[in-house]
Amino acid sequence: MESELISMGIISIIPAVIAIVLSFATRNTIVSLVTACIVGTLLAGQGPLGFPTLLKESLGTTSFSWVMLLNTFIAIIVAYFQKTGAIQSFSQMIHDKNLSRRGAQLMAWVLGIFVYFSDSFSPLFVGTTMRSITDKAKISREKLAYIADSTSAPVSVLVPITGWAAYLSGLAVGIGCIATEEEGAALFLHAIPYNVYAILAVLMVGLIASGIVKDFGPMKKAEQRAMNEGKVLRDGAVPLIGKELTEMQPYEGIKPRIFLNFLLPVLMIITIALGTYVTLGSAKTMEAFLFVIIFMSISMLIQGIPFQEVMDTLTQGVKGAVPAVMLLALAYSINSLSKTMGTADYIISMSEGFLTPALLPAIIFVISAIMAFATGSSWGTFAICMPIALPLAFTFTGGELGTLVYACFGAVAGGGVFGDHCSPLSDTTVLSSTGSASDHIDHVQTQLPYALCCGALAIIVYLIIGFTSL
Repeated sequence: MESELISMGIISIIPAVIAIVLSFATRNTIVSLVTACIVGTLLAGQGPLGFPTLLKESLGTTSFSWVMLLNTFIAIIVAYFQKTGAIQSFSQMIHDKNLSRRGAQLMAWVLGIFVYFSDSFSPLFVGTTMRSITDKAKISREKLAYIADSTSAPVSVLVPITGWAAYLSGLAVGIGCIATEEEGAALFLHAIPYNVYAILAVLMVGLIASGIVKDFGPMKKAEQRAMNEGKVLRDGAVPLIGKELTEMQPYEGIKPRIFLNFLLPVLMIITIALGTYVTLGSAKTMEAFLFVIIFMSISMLIQGIPFQEVMDTLTQGVKGAVPAVMLLALAYSINSLSKTMGTADYIISMSEGFLTPALLPAIIFVISAIMAFATGSSWGTFAICMPIALPLAFTFTGGELGTLVYACFGAVAGGGVFGDHCSPLSDTTVLSSTGSASDHIDHVQTQLPYALCCGALAIIVYLIIGFTSL
């Protein structure tokens, strides 16, 4: 039975605050999230048994099952890539080209932009593929995680042929003059230039990777450590990935086949995901990964790897996904708890008196960012903020489409990504740490200043748009 929704005012933000503060203070995200969940269930009056009930209700959902299975399937494929020697061969091929630090970072950036169809697959793929290459180039794991993270959701929310686009477009249908899915899709297209944060986040990675903008803050320290000491991880760091995946060796005697064991599976995933999106209107990403697992299992058997070795590799892949799945499970639990306690409603109620036409895009962006940061969910933020932001914008424009409507649509989209981008509770942040084998809190701390710079610039742009669109 689902928990009854209640409104607890300022108390509703306490679990999220505890989770975030303890994560930075202890550098142990799992303990921090467990503590926050227990405190939250007690505050919500659910008693000592509230925490296990919360876990049961939060994890027994389609959305969590989807992200858990997707993460597990990807881990299995990564294990297959390593057992067949595909990643090692690909990395060696790139190593032979002697990429500079700048070249390796730019390659990771381009790779992240290319794999735009899934914000879940992108950071895992980029991190896993580029890890040995960036390690050789003495690039910190924190930098790799930042590149992977900033080319996942920020890219997915800008491309009109992703699940993000379909979801955001669908939320706009029935609001103002948006009556059909086609009109919702048209609104998404027109709002792309107004999705300021996502654009800035992707550009920032390119500027940082190319050296045009120099590293600063904690990232500068991490990069100096990697360059001067050769330590891609700080002493005492705990990579968010099982050793089953980071230490797996190729099967002895197998011939390296980069195309068959690496490029072809990736192309198959992209083709199936995009093909089903075009034909069915929904990208069947999980089905694509499952198909590739079956394909690679048969292919490995044909190549001479024993059946038991293939099954052991599959099992090792599942084990390697456990750290991330545990963290995602607790993040989903605290997100569910925040919803039950009315965290989003409280954040919105605090800003109602400031919603004027000139300030509307900037305030909508800030509200969306705070909400996504506190809950770790950009899609949940979209669902709550879009039905509030667009009616307000249409009211100020007399029911007509215009700059203010496009800006508010982009502000919700970008704000949700910004908050999600900064939050240690976000699934894409977790997956970026996982793919890059980075310490999770180190990733969050080093990425935060870059994200805040892009967020501050976005607010300035939205203020300009708001005051000039009247």
